[in-house]
Amino acid sequence: MIKFTPKPGTNWGVKVSKRNPITGNVIYHPNGSIEKTKILMRDARFENGEPQPLYFPMDHPDQNLQGKFKGMAVILQERGFGDMMKVLASCKNFKCKPGETRCCCRRMLYSQLDFVEGESFLETNCCSHGIQVIFLPKFHCELNFIEQCWGRAKSVYRTYPPSSREEDLESNTLKALASIPLSMMRKFATRSCRFMDAYDCGLNGRQAAWAAQRYKGHRVLPQNILEELEEQGMA
Repeated sequence: MIKFTPKPGTNWGVKVSKRNPITGNVIYHPNGSIEKTKILMRDARFENGEPQPLYFPMDHPDQNLQGKFKGMAVILQERGFGDMMKVLASCKNFKCKPGETRCCCRRMLYSQLDFVEGESFLETNCCSHGIQVIFLPKFHCELNFIEQCWGRAKSVYRTYPPSSREEDLESNTLKALASIPLSMMRKFATRSCRFMDAYDCGLNGRQAAWAAQRYKGHRVLPQNILEELEEQGMA
């Protein structure tokens, strides 16, 4: 039971351009500016699997709260954590002490199972179109071939005529991404494999770059790569 009166807050969500549901074209205001709409957060889940709405219902007795975001304190109280109004919203600079799990509302909420394992909107949207999403570690771009694809797409994008229209920006982005064939993606992936193998062999950045260039087309480097580096004076 919530024993305090929540204060109406801002509705958390992501602002996006409003589009015609039939044509997909961006909708403009009479003054020429793009009309925006906000995508709200989807429901969370209680431990029993039941949905937990993150916004107050539109028929809430307090009209100031109707449709508004509940806030972390209310969400946690609904989960049985008791009075959360005396708990900090977040630790200073969002830096919680190592090992702490109940130092602030933010850490407590983000430690909840449905928040930890929750599927992102990106995953949900991609899966609905039959696309598999794979999250890679935050390594240097040479170890993640998708970064090489982005770099190539950016170079292609720069060849298009400059424009400030959102339709042009979106169209050019899609064309730039589509300009990268699967064969090129595979070459980038093979290059990343060579760098991974080079670092696994103990090579530094300069040596790995030299080896990756010398053995183009190979996924792994020869076993005598260290000896070869000595011969080249790069050991």
